[in-house]
Amino acid sequence: MAEPVADQSAGRFVEPGQIRGYHAHIYYNPETRPVAERLREAIGNRFSVELGRWRDQPVGPHPVSMYQVAFASEEFGRLVPWLMLNHGGLDVLVHPQTADAYADHTEHASWLGAKLSLRLDVLRRDPPASSARLDL
Repeated sequence: MAEPVADQSAGRFVEPGQIRGYHAHIYYNPETRPVAERLREAIGNRFSVELGRWRDQPVGPHPVSMYQVAFASEEFGRLVPWLMLNHGGLDVLVHPQTADAYADHTEHASWLGAKLSLRLDVLRRDPPASSARLDL
């Protein structure tokens, strides 16, 4: 059984059963778009994922162009290690899908490449009294 993830800001543990799936955000610019296109095609051919639209302008918390890859928890162990080895120098944000979008994009997130400064003011926070959290 996996260990609970620590919610550092609240001093509690978050249960992994709260994760509904994952997102990987693949960031690119006009010069790296061909790399992003090859990566997107490879991901779509190798994994059971939902490929989001190309976002050539910043959207939501994402400060630069990107596309989203949505995937189930069962695909995490195959896709994320593959991305670690094959992200082609692109920056990639991988995060869980829970009820707390802010925490998902910050303390619950992992980065491949550079960690970008996200526009966090647009993200929803889970109320602190969530029943899915266990006090220490």
